[in-house]
Amino acid sequence: MRNFDIFVDSAANLTEELIKEYDIKVISYSCLVNGKEMNCYEDGVPFAETAKKFYAAMREGADTKTTLVNADKIMTAVTPALEAGRDALIITIAEGISGTYNQAVEAAKELGKKFPERKILVSQSANASLGEGLVALYAARISADGKDVVSCHQWIENNKFNIHGVCTVDSLKYLKRGGRVSTALAIAGTILNIKPVLHGDENSKLTVFCNERGRKKSIARLIETFKENVIDPENQTVAIAHADCEEEALELAERIKALGAKDIVMNYYDLCTGAHAGPGTIALFFTGKSRLIGATAATAGAKVGVKAKQS
Repeated sequence: MRNFDIFVDSAANLTEELIKEYDIKVISYSCLVNGKEMNCYEDGVPFAETAKKFYAAMREGADTKTTLVNADKIMTAVTPALEAGRDALIITIAEGISGTYNQAVEAAKELGKKFPERKILVSQSANASLGEGLVALYAARISADGKDVVSCHQWIENNKFNIHGVCTVDSLKYLKRGGRVSTALAIAGTILNIKPVLHGDENSKLTVFCNERGRKKSIARLIETFKENVIDPENQTVAIAHADCEEEALELAERIKALGAKDIVMNYYDLCTGAHAGPGTIALFFTGKSRLIGATAATAGAKVGVKAKQS
């Protein structure tokens, strides 16, 4: 049994089953839907129900906004573990996507003054959604093998850029609203049925790396990216998140299984980043070649080191 707690923000998108099995603590983002505040994740409330309502509201034109997890909220969540004599590992969404990482660093500094005998370590996952979730999941699996908080934190720092996230969206209007595509491109893309494909880059940002004509081709590009970058698919956990397009997600899972993946986790897309991507978004996450410029496949493969859970 580990002597530290693992904390993630709710963008990690882990299923209720994994959160419970690995005893991972979730600090929820909050969002506004037509001005009404709601938690993006609540313990004991099935996330699928929350997500379905959220994406249905978006389809109906609801005004949605999200806020970062601030330092006070993080301190409130982590303090009980420190008071109980436990260390803390805080994992956040990529710093290139949200300011939550900086808030977590500030929280750790303040908590360190109050609990100088405790280790409080923070990692930005360099990922979003289930990419962040996979980072936390692997850290939890390592801790189950007896690794302490420092070792788990170091594993994250060494391996987080080996976790890939690639997604495609159904509508360009949400990316336009968030500034990731221009108004001109959004208009032209809608007319021409252009579907952008985005990925987490070497700067921990979510960027468009190609455009495809039509939904089927954009999903096929997710699969091609998997084939081009994955390392040892049979011995890792692959994850799929979808913003209320479950049938397509299940089909994607079958195609990924045909490429060797045996352990696939699926969940509705988290609301924090889903609010900016929109309903119909589908994303694929896996371990592969390093995303860092200049890294070699051999080096990346040597660092992976965490197998899928064997049933």
